[in-house]
Amino acid sequence: MQRDYDVIVIGSGPGGEGAAMKCAKAGKRVAVVEAMFEVGGNCTHRGTIPSKALRQIIQRKPNWLKFKDADYKTLLRHSQTVIEAQVTLRRSFYDGNDVDVLVGEASFVDPHTVTVSSRGGPTETYTADAFFLATGSRPYHPDDVDFTHPRILDSDTILKLEATPKSLTIYGAGVIGSEYASIFRGLGMKVNLINTRAQLLAFLDDEIIDALAYHLREMGVRLDHSEKYTSVEADDRGVTLNLESNKVIRSDYLLWANGRTGNSDRLGVDNLGLEPNSRGNLKVNESYQTDLPHIYAVGDLVGYPSLASAAYDQGRIAATHHVEGECDHKLVKDIPTGIYTIPEISSVGLNERELTEQKVPYEVGHAMFKHLARAQITGRTVGMLKILFHRETRELLGIHCFGDNAAEIVHIGQAIMSQPGELNTLDYFINTTFNYPTMAEAYRVAALNGLNRLG
Repeated sequence: MQRDYDVIVIGSGPGGEGAAMKCAKAGKRVAVVEAMFEVGGNCTHRGTIPSKALRQIIQRKPNWLKFKDADYKTLLRHSQTVIEAQVTLRRSFYDGNDVDVLVGEASFVDPHTVTVSSRGGPTETYTADAFFLATGSRPYHPDDVDFTHPRILDSDTILKLEATPKSLTIYGAGVIGSEYASIFRGLGMKVNLINTRAQLLAFLDDEIIDALAYHLREMGVRLDHSEKYTSVEADDRGVTLNLESNKVIRSDYLLWANGRTGNSDRLGVDNLGLEPNSRGNLKVNESYQTDLPHIYAVGDLVGYPSLASAAYDQGRIAATHHVEGECDHKLVKDIPTGIYTIPEISSVGLNERELTEQKVPYEVGHAMFKHLARAQITGRTVGMLKILFHRETRELLGIHCFGDNAAEIVHIGQAIMSQPGELNTLDYFINTTFNYPTMAEAYRVAALNGLNRLG
């Protein structure tokens, strides 16, 4: 039967955009359903873009910004200009590829039919041969914490805060919690960072973890490890966080940053026989198909790695499978991680703990930023580049960077690590001429440092 569309994509974040563009360029009739009034999804409106724009302006400290007089709401206006520019760009992609954008919330009626309900408008019904679910995730809310109270915030509502707090407690020291601890301490607020685990960001290299913890404390962040809450009490003047250790933490506001939940609960997937797990994630195969082969799911909705960069690739890979019947492309083995603390962190490949557990004979090469001419010129001397490589073959095994522009610098190492055979060795950095002075020169310095360790 003739359906309204060949493909309906639900969600216009990175995963949805990747799927929609691939299908449209393959000649499919495509519509994208977006619950917000503008495209871009959580990545553009509530997560990556606003928080990183806020961080950038705080980190660079332009001359007009006097922190003692800084108004948080004023700073958020800067991020809004970036959001608007991103929305304009992303909307042009859909317009240029004749993709219809349907504003509203989508819910399945049956395996080929969805209703789209817009706020204050009518509910429409649409059919399609295939669907791509890219609805993202939202902050996890435990039942015993009152998120309706104006002083209890999550990573969405923190971006709507009208006041400029003097103190903030962040519960959860994962990526989001650590990033916001840097941001708000950079604004001069008193920040308490409560970590439910024994160390920060345990998936990182231990040396990087130690460096981050040191610099957060040096900035003035109070950092408590291995803590769990027993209750949260909020009133008109602040929030009290009671911990199992009998510590009592009082602050103007509480930012809850402990976990996320996939946005599957309002999709009507129960009408399809699909069952999300306890965190709202859907099960998919290697081609991102759910148990119904014509329905794909990508991005945060399927869990790990929960990165915007990976979500776009997942959408593109899933769409390739749909339009071509197969797809040889997979997510790259080594996905780079970028964490936008101050200073920022990025890594790709294995860390020392993993190599030790696997009994791989490896060696380490370091380049300390304080010794690089470019870092001395810019004044951004905190940090290091760390190369892990095989002692016998010199194969690159991991790149770890802590410091200014780490998320940019790591891609040089990523590019060489992806090369086959002898091209992926320490020797590339030893024998390559780097511009001077640059931060990229850190690779040559680290490689020579590692070579010296071989004796």
